[in-house]
Amino acid sequence: ARNAEKAMTTLARWRAAQLGENEKHKRRRPHLASECKSLYACEKWRMQIIREIAKKVAQIQNAGLGEFRIRDLNDEINKLLREKRHWEDQIKELGGPDYQRTGPRMLDHEGKEVPGNRGYKYFGAAKELPGVRELFEQEPPPPPRKTRAEMMKDIDADYYGYMDDDDGILIPLEMGAEKLSIQKAVALWKERKERSLTHDEDEEIPEEEHIYAVEESDDEDVEKKKTEGDQKFIAHVPVPSQQEVEQALLRRRKQELLEKYGVQEQNQSL
Repeated sequence: ARNAEKAMTTLARWRAAQLGENEKHKRRRPHLASECKSLYACEKWRMQIIREIAKKVAQIQNAGLGEFRIRDLNDEINKLLREKRHWEDQIKELGGPDYQRTGPRMLDHEGKEVPGNRGYKYFGAAKELPGVRELFEQEPPPPPRKTRAEMMKDIDADYYGYMDDDDGILIPLEMGAEKLSIQKAVALWKERKERSLTHDEDEEIPEEEHIYAVEESDDEDVEKKKTEGDQKFIAHVPVPSQQEVEQALLRRRKQELLEKYGVQEQNQSL
């Protein structure tokens, strides 16, 4: 009973707890994850690494630590992340869950995924260090491309040029250009007229073409033009005259009437 009472005292219990903690500290995390063959132990070491990462991420948020201390903390965090990845690979190999596929992503204090360069990530105040700030300056996103339906909303009659005359600018310009072209044409006509009057009599002067002349369309004029022209038209078959055509039509009509009434008279006589 005396020994049992001694074991239950506060000093004895504190001493036993201290010895248990020393034993825990003696069991250090293996340097290589492949040496651990127990799935339970791998899960335990992975959780220990996650707690260390969370502790150091909380420390690196303080920008007053100095540039060198911030860089060291950032290096330690990246080293722990690599070690955590090795333990996750070992857990997967032992038949455990695939944390790299199903696990949460590494986020910063703003809830955004931690960016980095070629696998190296920056946390907290490390993103504001000289030379690192430029890595996080993102270019403005390009303007979104419009769809065909959105572009068709802006197309109207003005797009096709139907409303160019409504601005009051094009019509006065066209009228001015038209007046100038008429004046140039009249001046050129007068100059040619004066040259024709002062021209030598021996030299032939080409006559102006009468654009309002109407050509006669009589059959006799057409025949004259055919015979008087430079080209000669040769008829390979006999062409009947207008009088012969009229006589042939008259005979045909007469024959039709005779046949029609002749048949009727025969029917009445019968």
